[in-house]
Amino acid sequence: MARIEALLRDARAHLNDAGGEAVDAELLLAHVLDRTRSWLYAHAGDDADDASAQAFAALVQRRAAGEPVAYLLGTRGFWRFDLAVTADTLIPRPETEMLVELALQRIPQPSPARAADLGTGSGAIALAIASERPDACVVATDASEPALAVARGNAAALGIGNVEFRHGDWLAPLAGERFDLIASNPPYIADGDAHLARGDLRFEPRGALASGIDGLDAIRRITADAPAHLRNGGWLLVEHGWEQGAAVRALFESAGFVDVTTERDLEQRDRVTLGRKP
Repeated sequence: MARIEALLRDARAHLNDAGGEAVDAELLLAHVLDRTRSWLYAHAGDDADDASAQAFAALVQRRAAGEPVAYLLGTRGFWRFDLAVTADTLIPRPETEMLVELALQRIPQPSPARAADLGTGSGAIALAIASERPDACVVATDASEPALAVARGNAAALGIGNVEFRHGDWLAPLAGERFDLIASNPPYIADGDAHLARGDLRFEPRGALASGIDGLDAIRRITADAPAHLRNGGWLLVEHGWEQGAAVRALFESAGFVDVTTERDLEQRDRVTLGRKP
């Protein structure tokens, strides 16, 4: 038996030495004990059973080795719900909520609009849009069957029924169909970027992160193919890297989109480019 305060003290020190954060220890122990972080503070003097202490120590070791907290917990908060995530899916980031907000501004309510999410991963974008626009039909695609299994599980757990998940690369599963809006958070890191060998990125699926020598291969394909799948007046929205705004706008314009703009995130960095099919 070991006291909760002692477990946390030792884990914080270990993670600090490994370059981690103290809060990670609290999240992991709360997960093992199936309690909240506030409960840990209120019960710091309580003892944890040996099995829980051992399970906690194993998670701390994995976190110290760099494995993302989201994968260790099996969940990540996004929008207004918690999503299951695995090593087969990209970990949803807070900045992607901006893409959802911009999409919702372009989907009237109520409306039988049709929207698509390309490279859905855990289903974060598709499920957020579908939850806010229950009258809309959302189609989510992904080239990874394991990722789609996670996304389908998230939809079932959240009780969201207006999303259809399809296996295939980007727009390929949408042959012959047109939509009012297409959104995507595709891979946009350059293949040789040193960040891919650091931090959480080491553990995330490379195909969901990197895309060609300049990071724009997926976005090139999406912008080129999207007009054929959009109704007149329909919107394409793509998340990208903060240094890629000008290049992505050029791709949109060369594909014939109008009203092309790049929106900035809370740190005032280029984050989402959008355009309308005339």
